[in-house]
Amino acid sequence: MADATADLAAPAPGRLTTADGRPLKAALGRAQSRARRRAFLLVLPLLLFIVITFIVPIGQMLHRSIHNDGFARNMPQLSQWFADTEPGTEPDETAYAALAADLKGAAEARTVGIVGTRVNYEMPGTRSLFTSTGRKARGFEPPYMEAILEADPKWGNPNLWGTMRQVSQAYSPNFFLAAVDLARDNEGNIVRAPQERRVYVMLFQRTFLIAGLITVLCLLLGFPIAHLLATLPLRTSNLLMILVLLPFWTSLLVRTTSWIVLLQGQGVVNNSLVATGLISDANRIQMIYNQTGTIIAMTHILLPFMILPLYSVMRPIPPSYVRAARSLGASSWTAFRRVYLPQTLPGIGAGALLVFILGVGYYITPALVGGASGQLISNLIAFHMQDSLNWSLAAALAAVLLGAVLILYWLYDRLVGIDNLKLG
Repeated sequence: MADATADLAAPAPGRLTTADGRPLKAALGRAQSRARRRAFLLVLPLLLFIVITFIVPIGQMLHRSIHNDGFARNMPQLSQWFADTEPGTEPDETAYAALAADLKGAAEARTVGIVGTRVNYEMPGTRSLFTSTGRKARGFEPPYMEAILEADPKWGNPNLWGTMRQVSQAYSPNFFLAAVDLARDNEGNIVRAPQERRVYVMLFQRTFLIAGLITVLCLLLGFPIAHLLATLPLRTSNLLMILVLLPFWTSLLVRTTSWIVLLQGQGVVNNSLVATGLISDANRIQMIYNQTGTIIAMTHILLPFMILPLYSVMRPIPPSYVRAARSLGASSWTAFRRVYLPQTLPGIGAGALLVFILGVGYYITPALVGGASGQLISNLIAFHMQDSLNWSLAAALAAVLLGAVLILYWLYDRLVGIDNLKLG
């Protein structure tokens, strides 16, 4: 009987068990689950940091780019009238009564300035109309149309009512339209913005062109430097690498202001050219506070970001490959073009992508050395955040810039492959 019980308790033939008799497969599964939980707990602080400092701010930015309730929250009765009527409806006594009541309430709550600012984003010059009329709102008596038009005839402007209808909705794509120099007319049709307000497309074009030019310059300057560092003995290349890394140990503000000293009209470069007789004192070159200054300073600042990926790719390439190609009859140019250059493409792609993305988002350097013609889209985003306080338009501009960078990243993945990205 004891032998029979032992036979029943014994594991089935071919079934692996642990020392205490548990199935090995289940034990391995539990061990892997515990390992995954430990790994997740280890990276959890980093994930929380990324969510709090990166994902959430981007989400807020995207929400801000389509949401602005400055008018809808403070002008509820007029917003309801717009919701109940068709676009193009002429404002009647009911509309003016709602306007008078809302202006009185906004004046008492001291939010009429917020209302005027929201309308002013779409129709410049209207903020003073709201603030001045808000101070008179307590004295309005029926008929309200006559009273309001008597206070200021500008309230009869159909364009003003069309603009108020547009901003009466808290969620609107108008800021994205403004970011690409478009607008809506009184009927809600999308049209081009007035000529004097078409600045954003031009700035986007300038930003991408300058960033592309800086990328090309960094590649032309960085490729031979990286090649030299990769082919020199390790001891010598490590000493020279310090010169490449030295700018990282210096403040960005110090490096940028140093270029002002070098490039200004009475600066070191112009004084040297005058002293050597290459130019006359009256023909000093204007190299600062323009696009030239922006390109020179940003190329210097971003050059290490091109050299390091190139060096990391070039260093492992055996010199014997080129020597073998030349021994088989290839010229120096052919050996470089067909043997050496293809092996450096991952570094070229990584460096170009890194420099370009950093270039389109640079702010400090163009602000200090760019002048009026050297400003980039990042400077206008900062202007709307700090001076005009049009945060929704700033968020829309930033979202368009983010979308363009993501498209570039997608194109790189399709053409080169993100798996070939070599950053170091």
